[in-house]
Amino acid sequence: MAGDLGQQLPGWSVTRWLVEPGGDIPDSTRRTLLRSLYSTLPIFAGGVLNTIAVSTLIAARMQTTAAYVWVALEVLLAALRLPTLYFGHKAMREGKRGPTDLYITLAVLWAASVGYGTFMCVASGDWVAATLACLSAAAMVGGICFRNFGAPRLVAVMIALSLGPCVIAGVLSGQPILLLTLFQIPFYLASMTSAAFQLNRLLVRTMKAEMINDHHARHDPLTGLLNRNGLSRWAGEHAARAEAGLAVLYLDLDWFKTINDTLGHKAGDAVLVAVSKRLQEIGGPHVRVARIGGDEFVLVAENIGRDGAEQLKARISEAVAGQAYVVAGQNVHVGASIGVALSDDHGGTLSELLDVADMALHHAKTSNRAAWPAMGRGGAEPAVRRRALRVVHAHTN
Repeated sequence: MAGDLGQQLPGWSVTRWLVEPGGDIPDSTRRTLLRSLYSTLPIFAGGVLNTIAVSTLIAARMQTTAAYVWVALEVLLAALRLPTLYFGHKAMREGKRGPTDLYITLAVLWAASVGYGTFMCVASGDWVAATLACLSAAAMVGGICFRNFGAPRLVAVMIALSLGPCVIAGVLSGQPILLLTLFQIPFYLASMTSAAFQLNRLLVRTMKAEMINDHHARHDPLTGLLNRNGLSRWAGEHAARAEAGLAVLYLDLDWFKTINDTLGHKAGDAVLVAVSKRLQEIGGPHVRVARIGGDEFVLVAENIGRDGAEQLKARISEAVAGQAYVVAGQNVHVGASIGVALSDDHGGTLSELLDVADMALHHAKTSNRAAWPAMGRGGAEPAVRRRALRVVHAHTN
């Protein structure tokens, strides 16, 4: 469930700024980047267990109040972050607002806790503890970058809080050699932050390309309507809706070939585009319109019965054949043959309904009269069809 992006974004201005990737990014991509903050559980678990283990070992070695405080902070933050991660991931999956503000705040506090540990160890002069704490913090930077690739600003803040205190502690330690950290760590911070932004841009470009390719795979390039593949994929994603109240109207244009042969394919394309626009205008939000090949169109209407299908069929007839099309300076007309199938009568899946509607269409074209197919679920084709539909209007003068 996608949900509204505004409902899923953080509510606080600071946290919203932290997760904002910047640039012209589609809402669906922003939603994916936001959901990524709740993914990669193994990296999250590894980071939590590592910092708890390291802080515990250092506390056992140093046996100071400051070291015990670090352990307590790590355990408390882990206890808060785990349920926040669970409920946030669940909310994102359901398209609802999750505890994103709290989740981001806890992530920043965790990074600050790691920074506190490194500062405390370096300032203590216990170089074994300092080495362990700083190596652990440096290792965490990789996890921060890869786990939060959707929010490079958050990555920059977390890295600065994790390793920045090392610089301060190194300056205050009185060890001249540690002044090197004034150059090393800022350079490292800048490099990793830059890498985080580059990774984010690369992923955004990849996601945009995938969206474009997916759109092309689902849609007809001439009219912009769903194509056969797009309609099939839509049917797979909404299979349950075909159980009741679904109508499929299979439409074929009459005299279109004459326009193509006499005025050329460019004129024919113009008619197809115009027909698609008219069909979209009458469809409404609960009707899917697709061009599945040549001059064949399919309309799938939800929550509609026989009477509603009759009314929709009449609107299609009027829209397609009621007015002339101006092509190459000439007024041309097309007619429409339509086959109709209802889920309540003819089948439980969209694929079955398409087959029945297609059969009704061909029967209507060959019999030159109106008929609805009287085929029930799983039934054989009857000898006599009832109320088949044939809609043909004025043709070229």
